[in-house]
Amino acid sequence: MDAVETLRQTVKICMFDQYGTLVDMQSGLTEVAAPYLRSKGWTGDPNAFVTWWRRTHFENSMIDALLHKAHTPYREIGHGAVAHVLERAGIAHTMEEVRTLVAAIERLRPFPEVPAALARLHTRYRLVVLSNGDPDMLEAAQAHHGLPLDRLISVAAAGAFKPHVATYTKAAELEGVRMDQVLFVANHAFDCIGAKAAGMRTAFIDRRRRPFGITPHQPDLIVRSMTELADLLVTP
Repeated sequence: MDAVETLRQTVKICMFDQYGTLVDMQSGLTEVAAPYLRSKGWTGDPNAFVTWWRRTHFENSMIDALLHKAHTPYREIGHGAVAHVLERAGIAHTMEEVRTLVAAIERLRPFPEVPAALARLHTRYRLVVLSNGDPDMLEAAQAHHGLPLDRLISVAAAGAFKPHVATYTKAAELEGVRMDQVLFVANHAFDCIGAKAAGMRTAFIDRRRRPFGITPHQPDLIVRSMTELADLLVTP
């Protein structure tokens, strides 16, 4: 039995990262940041600004998870990350402006192929999101993008950010399935590594055409788009 057939026979749930996997975070936030940065007279690259913002957010999320203190909401981490990057760039700002930039995350559009691919996957699997986003942010996004998702799970339920093992085990527990009955799908290697190490099956959406990297926790599938994933997992 090949790897794809094994997945077809064992997987009950396709579980997705949201930011950067289902919705286009980089392009969407760059569209929002560009006019704001121009209004501030900043002449740098808005795309680089968003990359800086996202990397700072990721780093601060990992610090928060490793502290083993009370979980800090995603939105609060985001406010701190954006304010830090603006300060580093020498851009005068208010916290209201920072909050407006972070709120744009709730209105991000799906990647073009995602709605149709998810509709196909939904004919065979239960579709669930496991996101670092706060519960209310995920609910607001669902109303905006309208993707066919059966459940939205925030890592707030586990009290830590991905890739902490507790996030994946809590999600499987909430869904009432074994870890190996979940195919976790992400555009980020760290998220696939976390899910695979926790016991889930994983699929890496290699949109950016980057090597996955050396790790004992290799994905079960590497595909170039969500369409390719649906082609493999849904019998024509």
